[in-house]
This record gives sequence, C-alpha cells and structure tokens, in this order.
Amino acid sequence: MSCPFLRQQPVAEGARIIRRAFRIFHVLRDRQDPLAQRDSVILERYRFSREGVIYIINLLEPHIKCSTRRSRALTTVQTVCVALRFFASGAFLYTIGDAENLVKSVVCRAIRKVYLALKQCLGFFVAFPSHLRPQVVKQNLFAIAGFPNVIGAIDCTHIPIKAPPGPNEGDFVNRKGFHSVNVQMVCDSMHLITNVEAKWPGSVHDSRIFRESHLFTLFERGKETNVRVTYFMTPFPDPNSGPQTRYIAALARTRARIEMTFGQLKQRFQCLKSLRVAPDRACDIIVACVILHNIATIRKERIPVVGMQPDDDDLQPVHLDQPSGRAARDRIVEHHF
Repeated sequence: MSCPFLRQQPVAEGARIIRRAFRIFHVLRDRQDPLAQRDSVILERYRFSREGVIYIINLLEPHIKCSTRRSRALTTVQTVCVALRFFASGAFLYTIGDAENLVKSVVCRAIRKVYLALKQCLGFFVAFPSHLRPQVVKQNLFAIAGFPNVIGAIDCTHIPIKAPPGPNEGDFVNRKGFHSVNVQMVCDSMHLITNVEAKWPGSVHDSRIFRESHLFTLFERGKETNVRVTYFMTPFPDPNSGPQTRYIAALARTRARIEMTFGQLKQRFQCLKSLRVAPDRACDIIVACVILHNIATIRKERIPVVGMQPDDDDLQPVHLDQPSGRAARDRIVEHHF
C-alpha cells in the first residue's frame, strides 16, 4: 500500500492538517512566572486568587528572597508557588518537581523556606481571643445560637503522619491505630483560628494538651487576679426536656463552628490529610497552613466546598467540669434558656 504523504511522516502531516483546520496554536508559557495562568487555574492550583498569591509573596519576600541568581536559584514567586502547590495538593515532592521542571531536593528546600517564614508571622495572624474587641467576638458567637459570653470554640483534631523512626514511634499512634499529631485549635464565628497548639503526639489526651497550653495558663492567671473565669462549658449529663435541652442544642451549634473550621482547613490544604514528613516538620507545616487559612479568610478567598465530615472517633472529650463550671452552666440556663 502506498503512502499518500510523500517523504513525510503520516502522523506529523496529519496533525498539521488538523491544526490548520481548527487553527490550534501552541502557547508557550514562561516557566519563570508561575502566575502566567488563567485566574481559575491559579485558584485551583494554589487555593488563592492571583492577588492573594501576590500578597503572600510580598509578605514572605524579606525572609525567603535569594541574594543572587547563582546556580539559577528560584525566584521568590517560584518558591512561594511551589510551596503553595504542595500545601494545596499534598502530592509527592517528585510529582510537584516534575510539574514545575524542578528536582525533588529543590522542591523540598522551597517548601521548608516558606513554612519557616510563615511560622515567623504566627503572632500577626493568630491572636487570642481575636484581633477584634472581645465584646465583638462574643456578639458574633452569640448570633449563632444564642449562647452567651463565648470567646471561642475549642477542639482537637488528628493530622496523620508517616511512622517516625526511633524509640518514640509508639507515642504517635492514636486510638484509631494510625500515626498522627494531635492539634488543639480555637476559632471564632468567622472561622478564623485564634489559637493553635501543634506539638503533641497522637497518643496524648486532649485534656493534657489543654492543661499544658498557654490558654490554660492565661485562664488560671485570671482566677488568681479574682476575675471570674469559666471555661469549657459542658452539656448536662441527663438533661430535662425544657431549658436544659435548649442549652445543649445551643452549645452544640456554637461548638460546631470549630468542626466546620477543621473541615475548611483540611479541604483547602490537602496536605493535612496525610503528611509524609518527620513530626517536627509536620508541626511546622500545620502551623503554616493555619496562618495561610487565616490569610485566606481575612482576604475573603473562595471557601472550599466541605462535604459531610465523618465522626472523628479518636477525639477524646475534655472533662474539666469543676463546681464553678457547673454553677455557671446553671446560671446560663436560668437567665438565657
């Protein structure tokens, strides 16, 4: 059988014919500029709009900028975008390197530079009880379900990690049998995270994390100065069908704000679904993602779609129901429900 294309490869000539027919042109993208993409691609890839990525670049540039371009060092834009791509996808480092035409070691160094730089900004973006006045925080949380005088919703969540080597490996196995870091967070009504404790192995109980946290010290110091401080409002063990039931419903709706915040955080930064790094680096990455979440919330970036979250059976309730707490619970029921 003779070939209709003389001295030419049939596939290549056919492709040229189709390209001419449909006027398909290749657009070469400058790899030195990761932001040379459509807005929708940037948002999907980095979880921030173009303006949001530029804001983060300007924020971190003093901490991560290379003094020279020796050995073709990454620019600040490239470094930030590589890290954001890892936080958003949680993909293997070599996968991100293949996509960005970089070797794995360069990707690893870029991510490390960014999360360490973000960690230095913790005090600016994570403040308890909030950057707003406490009365405003209370009013916003009261608007959820009518629960009075709340300055934050607190809970712990487990971030899976790979099994660390060494004799302490068993400390990171939680009640469900996988390795994790147990992270305590507090949030307000707008899903802003106002406090984070990311340094405890998965086997540590929630109550111990709180008792050794800065928040516990802060509340206890308030008691020493004769300021009435009641924390951790708990439900009634055997409620009646009247005010106590309404109290429990309002408490559950208000507390659900922290569960929703966990869902948004993990959906926005998929790396938190499984971190394949050492525990100390995992803690730094978690803190960096918390800061990025607050930046996204403050800048009103697109909120990720959060599906139905499964019950986190490894979360252990904190039992700190002291007499003063029970008395405060009774007063709330009497005056508000």
